[in-house]
Amino acid sequence: MTEQPRAAGEPAAPPVPVNPALRKALDAAVRILGEDRVSLPGSDERATPLLGPNAGLFRARRIAAVLRPATAEQVPELVELFAGEPESGSLHVVGTGRNWGLGSREPADDDVVVLDLGGLDRVRELDLDAGWAVVEPGVTQGHLSRLLAHTPRLVNVTVSAAATSILGNALDRGVGLRGQRTDDLAGLEVVLPDGDTVRVGWWPTEGRTAPVYPHGLGPSPLPLFVQSSLGVVTAAVIRLAPRPEALRVVRLDFPQSALGAATDAVRRWVAQGLTRGVPRIYDPAAARSYGGSEGEFLVHLPVDGTAEAVEALTGILTAEARRSGLFTQVTAVEAIDPGHPNHEVARLVERGYAGDPDIADVLFRAKMGVPADRVDAETGFVFFLPLLPFTGSDVSRADGLLREAAAATGTRLSATLHLLGPDLIDCVVAMKFPREGDAPERAHRALDLLHTSFADAGFAPYRLDVDHAHRRDALAADPGALALTRRLKAVLDPNNAIAPGRYR
Repeated sequence: MTEQPRAAGEPAAPPVPVNPALRKALDAAVRILGEDRVSLPGSDERATPLLGPNAGLFRARRIAAVLRPATAEQVPELVELFAGEPESGSLHVVGTGRNWGLGSREPADDDVVVLDLGGLDRVRELDLDAGWAVVEPGVTQGHLSRLLAHTPRLVNVTVSAAATSILGNALDRGVGLRGQRTDDLAGLEVVLPDGDTVRVGWWPTEGRTAPVYPHGLGPSPLPLFVQSSLGVVTAAVIRLAPRPEALRVVRLDFPQSALGAATDAVRRWVAQGLTRGVPRIYDPAAARSYGGSEGEFLVHLPVDGTAEAVEALTGILTAEARRSGLFTQVTAVEAIDPGHPNHEVARLVERGYAGDPDIADVLFRAKMGVPADRVDAETGFVFFLPLLPFTGSDVSRADGLLREAAAATGTRLSATLHLLGPDLIDCVVAMKFPREGDAPERAHRALDLLHTSFADAGFAPYRLDVDHAHRRDALAADPGALALTRRLKAVLDPNNAIAPGRYR
């Protein structure tokens, strides 16, 4: 077992109490994995936290150990070790650990063992005809998209770094440019607390010709393992959408004064099927990274299909936008005009909607200021992720709440609205801040204010950071449903071996 050195000047965390049951489990883990795949906190005052820094500057939890299995076959043995008795400890599972802004690799509670599945990085199977891939937690969107290059299928990518986990993001209900990533999950391979491995939803078997259909017959257990503490997911069947023959992104700019009316106009186009994938609205701060006009909101409306359909729909959207009088700029040519000032950004945006992530992370680095492997060490960054009704009045109200939090704390906020159909918006609020001085404290105060003010307005988050995991109880729509999930937890995981405190 390896002990990790601490960076100079960092305070040593209190040692994790290691009782005989936990010690027994860790010793057994070493026998399963080998000493080089088990890390323990350092005894030296200079030893660093096992998980390293996190971009959100959330409190570093005390970690009992980090386990890094090399294969999925080792995971059931490890899970069984920690589920056997109450004092054996609990497991917090990470994929690539790039859950930036929500805690990165940090668990919600102290004194847990981190099960790092980043080494499970195989694409086990790929079927381009039927449209699916079986991937492990360490498979990144860059990896899978490269395998799909120049094929008739695409993966639903996000605008985050190419090195982020497809499966980890889907299990936490992330959103890609083609839709919600939970909709991409057709099947899951899950290790239960007793060490049994089950496959829920649809799973490929030899000689099987049935089409991909995740629901099966009877109650479907697949959704039980999304944002879940009921098992450890070691692989998933990811659906791969057909690649469009042509794609264009219509770009609209509008001023603050038109926010409500412009939102309602965009909703009508979404409701009538004039745009595909996940259209987005950026506030002026978020729009800067995409070449937006100073002080104005920016809209991206993706249009895809056959070349003739794209040409026709692009013409309809641009004509309607100009006719409305709401938009200061209406364009759809940046990506095809090398001389346009926004050509490179527009090209990358269109490629993202077509399933190709920005492999070089050009846009990501422009937004974050550092490459992906330095985000946790060098940036300050937190996310707030509420859901909004898709109406101009609700979007305007949310914008007002963001402005109030920014004014009260002096924190710079930016918001991107992902339009998930005609009735629902995923609002991504990013707060980037310097790591020095009182900026981190002000950003976290802004985060607290947003959790309170948006909940009071009826806008609940769909993902939680590690410091607000406890808010699940207060946000539950039905106490009976919450009690049901806890009854299931008590049956499947009576010793609370998996993900304590996370969406509990």
